[in-house]
Amino acid sequence: MERFVAGNRAALQDHIQRHQEVHVVMGNEACDLDSTVSALALAYFLAKTSPAPATTFIPVLNIPRAELPLRTEAVFLLGEQGIPPTSLICRDEIDLGGLHTAGLLSLTLVDHHVLPSTDAALEEAVVEVLDHRPLDRDRAPRCPLTVAPVGSCATLVTERIAQGPPGVLDRVTAALLHGTILLDCINLSPAAGKATPRDVACVSLLEERFPDLPARDKVFEALQAAKFDVSGLTTEQMLRKDLKVLSADDLLLPISGIYVDLETFLRRPGFLQDLEAFCQAQGYAGLVAMTISFNQQLEPSRQLAVYSPRQTLRSAVCRALEEASEPALNLRPLPSPWSCLAAYTQGNAWASRKKVLPILRAALGGSSGGAGGVLEEEVVPPPTPMNSLVEECPLAQPVPPLCPQDVLERVSRIAAGQPPGSPK
Repeated sequence: MERFVAGNRAALQDHIQRHQEVHVVMGNEACDLDSTVSALALAYFLAKTSPAPATTFIPVLNIPRAELPLRTEAVFLLGEQGIPPTSLICRDEIDLGGLHTAGLLSLTLVDHHVLPSTDAALEEAVVEVLDHRPLDRDRAPRCPLTVAPVGSCATLVTERIAQGPPGVLDRVTAALLHGTILLDCINLSPAAGKATPRDVACVSLLEERFPDLPARDKVFEALQAAKFDVSGLTTEQMLRKDLKVLSADDLLLPISGIYVDLETFLRRPGFLQDLEAFCQAQGYAGLVAMTISFNQQLEPSRQLAVYSPRQTLRSAVCRALEEASEPALNLRPLPSPWSCLAAYTQGNAWASRKKVLPILRAALGGSSGGAGGVLEEEVVPPPTPMNSLVEECPLAQPVPPLCPQDVLERVSRIAAGQPPGSPK
């Protein structure tokens, strides 16, 4: 696997120059660990087993190169297996449209089955789909579909490889698939309701073939820690990692999910200058940051920061948050080192960002003076599932003795009305 990934860039250039087929395996735009590993593992398997010697198989991460450091768990697991980020090919490093126009592109989709409207022209190039979500649309009969409600798309890839010729699966590929399924399925915890019997069977199969794989708990805890680790990110990257933007007339107000406590966040060197530069570069009128952290008992705490150089906007947003009743946030002011930033402890830890967004919409509708309504857009690429789970989670039920992600995953499913064991 390591040599295969390391040689992808040269193989791609060689096939373009020779005008030979390029078969791309690509995950979804969230580019979480499941999409990343599923693309790498399936492309490697196809390269090893394809009867078409003139075709090169290229796994592509469906994000720009600049977004890759934000996928902390993927960078960690790949690095552990000797695959550096420089070996990977990101979406902005390959001209899929040009390849398709030249008649050189075949495309296999993993962990999704519908391309966004911006990629509609590539639909003709799709030759296979592996996904663990229900189908939103039919595909042409010539396009094989492997769709099943399992906890991880990596499970479907593992099954595909296991059905292939013996000896194709190597230890690095097994370790990547093993870690991905464990993280996606919350360490196969029954309480999380995520793992299916097929997920469990694939983890067992990988462990049987490679008995020296680390223990499940060790793998899961390391990936979990990497997923929540933002220590290596710049302030700008932390703000972009999980970002939604509200717009009203010509005013844009983002709300960022931040995964350290507020005091630690505000004390980052050059924080205010970085925050100002970020907002100016994006044309934001200000920014709301919602932090979430956990104590040793896995109890969550949330804090809020409201920044804007516009005193009128800042006051309107703060007043709306302080006076909110559906839900009440129970805010308590915290000392702030800057007059342009207000800080709060949020007493109601069950009020997630999803609950706060309607409050901010109402505040913008009143403060902007416009009649066009307030729109919400999710910044592309979408946040990783870890972040969406945190933001969606109302934390409205007692916390079981599990990891934070376990709790958040299970409660968010209940809140969304999804039965246990349904696909993510």
